[in-house]
Amino acid sequence: MALVSAQQKKPARPAAPSGRGRGTAPAATLSPAAKAKLKNPTALKDVAPAEFRAAFDTSAGPFVVLVHRSWSPKGADRFYNLVKYGFFDNCRFFRVLPNFMVQFGINGDPTIQAPWRNANLQDDPVTQSNRRGTITFATAGPNTRTTQLFINFKDNAGLDRQGFAPFGEVVSGMEAVDKINAEYKEQPDQDVIQRQGNAYLTKQFPRLDYVKKAAIQKPPAGRGIK
Repeated sequence: MALVSAQQKKPARPAAPSGRGRGTAPAATLSPAAKAKLKNPTALKDVAPAEFRAAFDTSAGPFVVLVHRSWSPKGADRFYNLVKYGFFDNCRFFRVLPNFMVQFGINGDPTIQAPWRNANLQDDPVTQSNRRGTITFATAGPNTRTTQLFINFKDNAGLDRQGFAPFGEVVSGMEAVDKINAEYKEQPDQDVIQRQGNAYLTKQFPRLDYVKKAAIQKPPAGRGIK
């Protein structure tokens, strides 16, 4: 079994639907400069802090991810850059399997997503288990991590031996993650999302939940980023 990412067709894992939708997302508000930066993956090479928090405002509610770079350095760096430069804004949660995981990370603008399809990361060793609330990159095989992520709804230790390396964990708002609409299960076609973006998802799956905005959270006053 593999949690496949954007370049593959469909992951193989059973699921049952549950939930409700919250309407369509607003148009992306990225500036032309931000879009241009996102279209050049090789330019996004910032090294992540040892620990940092990413705040997600979603249609299902807010949640915060605490990233530990020591868990998965390459994965943490990629996630840091994607959040910092606005990649996840308006991304849909397009694959939601209750009692397993929720997957997202295909940009709704095909012109932004296209350059990332082959921006593969080398694998990090698995140092942490895929327990409930951890966040991990999806893959299409060894050394194929790009932009797609999943959050574990439950302890999925079976994924550890398959090479899925968590890089962070949801530390607040897991109740919002649990509420993400699961009615469509894994019906959205990843290849079509790649080609048509949110236009396809809005038309065919209008009640998908989505990321309104993701941002690196500033540390409290007096506490620097590690």
